[in-house]
Amino acid sequence: MPRPTLRTRSKKRKPTPLPGGRSQVSHKKEKTSNQKCSNCGRNLNFEPHSTIKIRKLPKNQKKISRIYGGQLCHICLRDALKQATRTPWLSRRKTQ
Repeated sequence: MPRPTLRTRSKKRKPTPLPGGRSQVSHKKEKTSNQKCSNCGRNLNFEPHSTIKIRKLPKNQKKISRIYGGQLCHICLRDALKQATRTPWLSRRKTQ
């Protein structure tokens, strides 16, 4: 029986012939897509897209250390920071 993560019909399956004349179902690995900006949808400039490549990196290279790193592209981040600095401080403060 396949692993629980492979027990879904959304995974691509391919029959693989075995030496004894039998065939076995192999599950294809899915390609990971590029990370995209949550605001505009542009691809982010983060090099390793594969989870295997990310797993092999050291901890300081797995995450982008700046604010909104891995969520916003540099253009949307610039616009968000401009907007945040232009709003008055009192209106950004949480009221309790």
